[in-house]
Amino acid sequence: MPEPERMAGVLAERMARRGDWPSRSPWIREAVEALPRHLFAPGRLYHWDGRAYVPVDRRTDPDAWARLVYADPDAAAVTQVTEGVPSSSLSCAAVVADMLDSLLLEPGQRVLELGTGTGWNAALLARRAGPGRVTSVEVDEVLARAARRRVDAAGVPVDVHVADGGLGLPAGAPYHRVIATYAVPRVPWAWVEQCVPGGRIVFPWGPLGHVALTVAPDGRSASGWVQGLAQFMSARGTGGRDGAPDYAAVRGTGPADGERPVHRDLAPLHAEYSLRFALRVAVPGLRLATAVDEDGVNAWLHDGHGSWASLTAEPDGTTTARQGGPRRLADEVEHAWDQWQALGSPGPREYGMTVHRDRQYVWCLDPATGPRWPVGDGAPALPRPAH
Repeated sequence: MPEPERMAGVLAERMARRGDWPSRSPWIREAVEALPRHLFAPGRLYHWDGRAYVPVDRRTDPDAWARLVYADPDAAAVTQVTEGVPSSSLSCAAVVADMLDSLLLEPGQRVLELGTGTGWNAALLARRAGPGRVTSVEVDEVLARAARRRVDAAGVPVDVHVADGGLGLPAGAPYHRVIATYAVPRVPWAWVEQCVPGGRIVFPWGPLGHVALTVAPDGRSASGWVQGLAQFMSARGTGGRDGAPDYAAVRGTGPADGERPVHRDLAPLHAEYSLRFALRVAVPGLRLATAVDEDGVNAWLHDGHGSWASLTAEPDGTTTARQGGPRRLADEVEHAWDQWQALGSPGPREYGMTVHRDRQYVWCLDPATGPRWPVGDGAPALPRPAH
């Protein structure tokens, strides 16, 4: 058996053991097995060698290429690198299955996909929805052209357009389902406007995972819960995480504006994903890294712009916060931490989002009565009471 086919079977069985195949959507595994990933992977992929992304060609090293395609259920295969940064990928199989399950797609429904990429996800959608039911938008003309060839060769033609996914595709509206394969900081209103009342929109929100919204009966809003936690590449031109300044660049070399003691155990900040998720919801633009040394847990915070903070474990067992820039990130994080605990330490799937034409916000526990945080562009925000 050729290596790609063998590895496809290994990956499928591993996903089965982990419970990655959604039980309510058996069609997904059937579609993946009928349309395996390697049929949609370009001949050149990229591997991170610790310093840079280096090409791996199927023609010269087919086994290494196949290992990248089927590396792990949670591993994406980088298919394009622009200025040293990944700009397109073949999404990891577990996330593709989870997002397709969240879409609740039925045969005959019209689907708009934003971000064609290799064409694999579009092909899976088309196998479920049926001929002529899937439209996909890709901003990169080279990627779009290659994706058209792949879906045609696989026998599941998809209507692929070169356009800005943030604008949707009005000419084909309305759609029953809308799905994005790249992360957005805010939901474009065009996605809601072009979806039928009761329709479903699945998309990755920022770096936090994917959300499924249902369009209201009057079409004037959409609301729904966080579904999964994988991270995605950002939409081009949105200043995504891959191209954002790191902590050192934001921190600079100047002195801190001030320092103070921290009177809490930082171990949960290092170990509890639910807390880190909650902080990134409540502290817009937050980038957070932690590490443990002989003195304890240390944390480095920044917002990708001009504000930063460090929480440093000292040899005497205390922790010191130092911060600088227009925001006081250490203060914001501690305030959000207290609020999360007061709410009962909810997990990521206890959060959701509501989108209106002129505003959108994330809520926790209950869309009507729970606390809300406005979705913005990284400016500081405090939770607002429900209205």
